[in-house]
Amino acid sequence: MRQDTLVSLLGGKRGAFDATAPLVVFILTWMLTGRSIPWGVAASLAAAAVIAAVRLRQGTKPRAVILGLLSVCAAGFIVLYTGRAADILLPRILSNAASALVWAGSIAFRRPLLGLIVGAVLGQRTRWRADPALLRAYAAASWVWVAMYALRVAVLTPFWLTDSESLAVLGGGAAQIALSWPLLVACLAVSGSVMKLTLPRDHPGLRHPRIAECNGNR
Repeated sequence: MRQDTLVSLLGGKRGAFDATAPLVVFILTWMLTGRSIPWGVAASLAAAAVIAAVRLRQGTKPRAVILGLLSVCAAGFIVLYTGRAADILLPRILSNAASALVWAGSIAFRRPLLGLIVGAVLGQRTRWRADPALLRAYAAASWVWVAMYALRVAVLTPFWLTDSESLAVLGGGAAQIALSWPLLVACLAVSGSVMKLTLPRDHPGLRHPRIAECNGNR
């Protein structure tokens, strides 16, 4: 399976742009209007609406577009309610914390999310779970994704907690951009290496689960 297929499912370059563009617009507008939160929120919502319209015309699934738009709306509502510009980071911190918990939970329940995603791409559904070697490899590689989401929380939280509003908004915004696409690429590379190291050398690969050798674990 090509890595760009998995990147596409997890958001990819387009997803990274869609997630960070409204934030960049908020920060620039906030700075140019004398730290006006209402103007910043209005500009970020307008940017998110334009992105949503473009994605719908390009054939992106409406559910993904709506979820992206709602996340920007939620961030804007929080900032307007609290009057604290740094709270623009809060939804991203919470969503990454939730993602880390979900990925860790999927491993604990022997249904690692990485396996579910790759299995869906390859049309295997959950047949790969009948191969203990693949199950172990997907579980090990999924921990890399848990670490990615946890790292985002660990980096963004101090910016959100700082008393310096400028540092929180500018530094946190820059960190959020750096932790989007570049970190995703690194995570893909590391998780791919982990899978390669975990699978036995004689294993036929992701496309060929050794179902016949297993006990029908589902």
